[in-house]
Amino acid sequence: MNILPSLSRLKLSPTPLSTTTASASSLPLSLPSQAHLSLSFKTTNFSVSATLDSREPEAAASPQAKQEFSDYDEEETYGEVNRIIGSRALESGRGMEYLIEWKDDHAPTWVPSDFVANDVVAEYETPWWTAAKKADDTALKQLIESNDGRDIDAVDQDGRTALLFVSGLGSEQCVQLLSEAGANVNHRDNGGGLTALHMAAGYVKPGVAKLLIEFGADPELEDDRGRTPLDLAREILKATPQLQFARRLGLESVIRVLEGAIYEFAEVEEIMERRGKGENLEYLVKWKDGGENEWVRAGLIAEDFEGLRGGIGVCGGGVCCG
Repeated sequence: MNILPSLSRLKLSPTPLSTTTASASSLPLSLPSQAHLSLSFKTTNFSVSATLDSREPEAAASPQAKQEFSDYDEEETYGEVNRIIGSRALESGRGMEYLIEWKDDHAPTWVPSDFVANDVVAEYETPWWTAAKKADDTALKQLIESNDGRDIDAVDQDGRTALLFVSGLGSEQCVQLLSEAGANVNHRDNGGGLTALHMAAGYVKPGVAKLLIEFGADPELEDDRGRTPLDLAREILKATPQLQFARRLGLESVIRVLEGAIYEFAEVEEIMERRGKGENLEYLVKWKDGGENEWVRAGLIAEDFEGLRGGIGVCGGGVCCG
């Protein structure tokens, strides 16, 4: 391969380089009971990928990318890098490619991040990740509106997207901004298969969970352990001490939001029996539509019962059912 001496800002190395600076590598959040729940929210385990991004690479990239610039060719000679004018996440979610503008007459070229010098990447990426990890909606909006060719689902060195960060941080403004800009709300991470809804559930952000669902997030997507966001919220609630009232109330709000998205509303004709008590209280429900009687958790049944005496009787309420 021929390399010009002036190729000072393009590095050809078999060793992959990170796509962000080290200072922006961790989400500054933690869960008290994560050791028991194995939520993989620690810096070394928390990774996000774009593996479920349903868009084609050209659709996920910038207007410049849609011009279908050629990919990097190791046999070709390139001049000095001028700047990055576009980005796109790899299908595997394991890295990035950048659209490089050259200082010579060579047409812009898509180059894997492995081959681009750290300082070039940092100049392009640092403002984005700084804004995402601070949930700075003003800065994110400015970057999105700058039309700098950035992939809205760009991933960092751990495969995480901006949407997952702002969802965990609880910024409804940032979630709305990124979602309206086309971010993949069903994006799953590489390490644990977590989605933005898992983040909202794990970090107790009911407002974010509701907003994500409104933008089309699937509440039934499972992580790599087979847990939906609802399963995760229930798991955390079970492990949360009774004295942590605010946290428990927040988790219960998240659970209601997720249950409302998963279950449909059906009308109850009669409560036949009851069993259990407290959080384990359930009713045997007879449905007005003639469906088979079934045991339903008390928390799912509407409070406006008529004639409900001792947990058994005719009611005019309803229940959310699967």
